[in-house]
Amino acid sequence: MSTDPAFDPARTALLVLDCQPAVLAALPGDGERAALLGRLAGAVADVRAAGGAVAYARVGFTEADWEAVPAANPSFAPLARHRALHHEDPAAAVHERLAPWAGDIVVRKTRFGALSTTDLDRRLRERRITTLVASGLSTGGAVLSTVTDAADRDYRLHVLSDGVADPDPDVHDVLLHRVLPTRADVVDAVGLRALLRAGRPGR
Repeated sequence: MSTDPAFDPARTALLVLDCQPAVLAALPGDGERAALLGRLAGAVADVRAAGGAVAYARVGFTEADWEAVPAANPSFAPLARHRALHHEDPAAAVHERLAPWAGDIVVRKTRFGALSTTDLDRRLRERRITTLVASGLSTGGAVLSTVTDAADRDYRLHVLSDGVADPDPDVHDVLLHRVLPTRADVVDAVGLRALLRAGRPGR
């Protein structure tokens, strides 16, 4: 793909969505999970090296959060009913291979999107972030919801094609190839590295 002349690494954030043991467990096979984590770790390192920001969003609930989920919510009512994904459960933490560094943004959310139940939007804008690169899990959940919301908030958007995954391969393929490209530039890890290098000062 051609490089984007407006891409500025210093105003870019890589969003690492729901990369938690409990969520990763829905992917089929240890090999697929390990490969995804490896690619994400590489993308995180590339963004940091270029002077970009890394923002982690993880889903996790307090007792009050569970109580606030309406019974009519088909996605989150079962989690509340079974008291799943308590925010202090190690299975709800960011996976150790992607552990945040000091200075990274970390938010806890209680719905699919990373922006709707958090202060992530404010924290990104405080850092003058204008470009987001979405990665993580799942393509049909946090990725789709976050990209759609971020598009409405006028961020410049990219989706890391080999850094997102979904338990349903058909859902993943349709979203990645037909839906998400209407809202974001779809780029793989190699393409992201090229954008980061091209956008560095003096290049």
